[in-house]
Amino acid sequence: MTSPLPPARPGSQATAYVDLGAVEGNVRALRGHAGPAALMAVVKADAYGHGLVPVARAAIRGGATWLGTARLSEAITLRDNGIPGRLMAWQAVPGADFAACLEREIDLGVSAPWALDEIVAAARHTGITARVHLKVDTGLGRAGAYAADFTALLDAAVAAAREGTVRVVGVWSHLACADEPGHPSIRAQQLVFEAAVAEAARAGCELEVRHLANSAATVTDPSLHYDLVRTGIAIYGLSPVPALGDSAAYGLTPAMTLVARLALVKDVPAGQGVSYGHLYTTTEATRLGLVPLGYADGIPRNASNVGPLAVGGVRHRIAGRVCMDQVVVDLGAGSNARAGDDVVIFGTGGAGEPTAQEWAVSTGTISYEIVTRLGPRVEREYVGVEEVG
Repeated sequence: MTSPLPPARPGSQATAYVDLGAVEGNVRALRGHAGPAALMAVVKADAYGHGLVPVARAAIRGGATWLGTARLSEAITLRDNGIPGRLMAWQAVPGADFAACLEREIDLGVSAPWALDEIVAAARHTGITARVHLKVDTGLGRAGAYAADFTALLDAAVAAAREGTVRVVGVWSHLACADEPGHPSIRAQQLVFEAAVAEAARAGCELEVRHLANSAATVTDPSLHYDLVRTGIAIYGLSPVPALGDSAAYGLTPAMTLVARLALVKDVPAGQGVSYGHLYTTTEATRLGLVPLGYADGIPRNASNVGPLAVGGVRHRIAGRVCMDQVVVDLGAGSNARAGDDVVIFGTGGAGEPTAQEWAVSTGTISYEIVTRLGPRVEREYVGVEEVG
C-alpha cells in the first residue's frame, strides 16, 4: 500500500499521523451512544499518545462538554493552553499542587481522606471553593474509598462543604469488567454505586453528575450512563470491546497511523541469522529492510517475529528480535523496496494495513498500550483539520 498521508518532514524516521477530524467524529458518534448523558473525553497520558492539547480541542469540537485527565499536571496544561469547559483530574500523591488546580477551575476526584484534607487546605489558602467528585470503590479494588471508608469520606466532605471550602458535585466509580457485557460484577458494582449516590443524597449533597461508564459501558449498556460517561479509548477510534465488534461496528475511526521509513535495504544469502540471538534465519537468498523504530520508541519487544507491518502494499512481520532503536523486515528476494520507502506499522486498516488492534492481538496486550507507549522520538503530525490551533 502507498500511504495516502502527506510526506513527513525530510529526514524524519517515523511519524504518527493523528487525524483530528477522526477524533471529532468519534466524539460525535459516542454522543449518540450516550443518549442524554453528557460526555467526558478522557485525554490522560498525552491523550493516549495522540497529543494532549490538539486532541482536547478536537474533542470539544465534537461535542465533549467535559475533559478528564489522570494527573493534575495534565489538567493544568490544558487550562494554561486556553482549553475551556469542565475539566476534571483525579490522580495525585500527598503534597500535590491542589491550589493550582483550584485557581484554574479544575474539578478534583477524591479517593482518600488525606486528599480531601489537602484540598480543604488549598481552598482555605486560595479562598476558592473546591469542586470535588467523591470516588467510591464499588469492586474494582483500585482507587476509591471502600465500604465504610466511603461513609467516612462523605461525612468529612459534607463537613467541609458546611465550612464552604468544598462542594461535592459528583460521585463516581470505575468498572472492572465493562468490556465483558453481562459479567456479574457489572451489576454488582452498579448496585454499590447507586447505594453510594443515595447515601450522598441523604447527606445533603446536591450532585451535578453521577458517573460510572467508561467507553465499553457507553457503547454496550445504557443503564450505566447516568449523568455523564467517561470515554477514553473510543474517542481515539479503537474498539473498547473488540471481542464483540471492531471500530466500525460502533461508528468509530482509528485516529492514528504510524509510518516509519526504511533506513537500509540489503541482500543477504540463505541461512543468515537476523538480529540479536538469531531468532530468525533466512530460508533463502532475500532482501532485508531496516526500520528505525524499536522498543525505545514503543515497539513492544515481544513483537519479535510477530509484529505486523506493510511495505509497498505487502504485508510482512518483524524478522527477529526487536532492538532498542530498530527492527528488521524480510522483504523477500523480489522486493524493489528502497531506503526512504514508507513502512506502515499500523493505521485504520482501510487500505489493508495492520491496525493497533492487530498489534495488540499479536503481542498479547490491548490496543490502549500500543498507542500510549509511543515515545517522544516519534513525531506527531496532525491532519484532518484546516487548523490545529
